[in-house]
Amino acid sequence: TQVLRRSLQRGLVLSTGSFFVYEAHKLISGFAEVHASFKVEDVIEQADYLYGSGETEKLYRLLVQHKNSDDAELLWRLARSSRDLAQLGSTSAEEKKQLTYDSLEYAKKALEKNESNFAAHKWYGICLSDVGDYEGIKTKIGNAIIIKEHFQRAIELNPKDATTIHLIGIWCYSFAEMPWYQRKIAATLFATPPTSTFQEYAANSHLKLFSCLYAADPNFYSKNLLFLGKTYLKLNNKKMALLWLSKAKEYPAQTEEDKQV
Repeated sequence: TQVLRRSLQRGLVLSTGSFFVYEAHKLISGFAEVHASFKVEDVIEQADYLYGSGETEKLYRLLVQHKNSDDAELLWRLARSSRDLAQLGSTSAEEKKQLTYDSLEYAKKALEKNESNFAAHKWYGICLSDVGDYEGIKTKIGNAIIIKEHFQRAIELNPKDATTIHLIGIWCYSFAEMPWYQRKIAATLFATPPTSTFQEYAANSHLKLFSCLYAADPNFYSKNLLFLGKTYLKLNNKKMALLWLSKAKEYPAQTEEDKQV
């Protein structure tokens, strides 16, 4: 009887101890979840500050620590940061290729975590296009429809995002400028190959919107100015071409891409 009583008492103590351990675990887990939530917000805030300051390398070092995150906002920023680092003149060809493929993986993961995130769609389209430079012209053309679909989805989710609208314009420009041999490749890949003309591009509301975007924010994007000028040049409107190309030339260069423009 005494042995049984001691066993029951010990079981009660163990059960009570287990209960307290379980409750403590829940409490600690709760604090950890809240802390993690605040940490993500803090990282995003710091990342946006570094991006706005043009600190490409510091931004990448910050975000790559979170490459295994489940947060789409962190992941698409990492995709963008990897791509920006790849474009630096100081980045070797080998590193550029690796970063380009990495950026696509991060963007893909961001989409998997949140299919309704417009920025994830935008950067997936951009990164998929970049990877095409290493996969050959057939793959690049083959991915064109997928890229446009992601840009269009991004616009559906956020109709006011100027960058995505600009990218749709670039897509149209690229196909309008496509040489004949690439058009033959496109014809073999698609029942109805993606096509575009400069007249279509000019008539498109995107061109008008680019001008509105400039009026609202002259420093919106250097490449926006460049492609406005190039499009007008293709349309033989040299006066308008000179206007926009001059603005692109005078644009205050902050990033490597600005310098290239």
